[in-house]
Amino acid sequence: MNKKKVSMKDIAQKAGVSTALVSYVLNGKEKESRVGPDIAAKVRQIASELSYQPNYLAKSLRSGKTQTIGLIIADISNPFFANIARIVEDEAKKHGYTVIIGSSDEDADKSWDLINVLLNRQVDGFIIVSSESSEDQIEYLNSKNVSFVLLDRHFPQIPTDFVVLDNRKASFEAGTHLIESGYRNIGMIAYRSQLFHMRERIQGYLDSLQANRVTFRPEWLTEVEFNRIESEIRAGIDAMLASDNTVDALIFATYRLAISGLKYINELGLKVPDDLAIVSFGQAEAFDLYYCPITYLQQPMEDLGKAAVELLVSKLKDPQAEPRQIRMEARLIARNSSKIKAAVS
Repeated sequence: MNKKKVSMKDIAQKAGVSTALVSYVLNGKEKESRVGPDIAAKVRQIASELSYQPNYLAKSLRSGKTQTIGLIIADISNPFFANIARIVEDEAKKHGYTVIIGSSDEDADKSWDLINVLLNRQVDGFIIVSSESSEDQIEYLNSKNVSFVLLDRHFPQIPTDFVVLDNRKASFEAGTHLIESGYRNIGMIAYRSQLFHMRERIQGYLDSLQANRVTFRPEWLTEVEFNRIESEIRAGIDAMLASDNTVDALIFATYRLAISGLKYINELGLKVPDDLAIVSFGQAEAFDLYYCPITYLQQPMEDLGKAAVELLVSKLKDPQAEPRQIRMEARLIARNSSKIKAAVS
């Protein structure tokens, strides 16, 4: 037999107060309604004892809000995005929101499908890690006055709320760190992508060489397709090593690229950092388990996730507010994979 659902009327009867007063308390409006703190505490205690569960459907019908947020991330298999999803979920819960998560797998069509599904689910707003060629989706949400925040990636030409990393500065610091450690022939492996954050990582790398008077060689930069990582990383590293200006250090633009690259470096029998120094974006346990702990650019995941939720909640309260842009900085964690290069005797 189904247990009878506890209502506000049940709580009111047990507390000896009106149903309206219970509603004020459970909806956080006791101060506006001048409900005394003792009575409010009593109502909450009784609600807890009776295991009261709010009727969110009825509430959403009254308010036009579902208290849900749609989170679209780029790749759930990437530890960075998996952790971001957890942080967003935890932070949203503090604000009274449930998060529905979808992964676009770096595919614009799948991202569009997810947006439509979540719109049909009547989410109150979105937090989106954009995929390549999804500008039209962002323009569409803007045109429909849907509240959303872009996370980790944004489109500079479209005025939106976003929370991102200062990727150019982070990459510049990675290159400068390697140069200051004695490395001169520095390569980079990145995605072949027009997404702004990836172009900024590449530009920061190039800036670091120029600022330190290191002549860039085209064969030092390898850009790979997302669906051909293994083969193109192998070809890129082979070209770098076969060059007249053989690389002595590598910067990986993402964690996934680093893992694939390190596997091939091991196959070649190269030692890190004696044969090849390494710096990578992103932090993960794999970098600790590798025989030579990897130097990485630590992205402030906790701060990024929390800021995205707070920005969206603020936007939901004031949809007409001017877009806000938040840029955060990475922190370079120097470890053995980029230790100072031994002088050649």
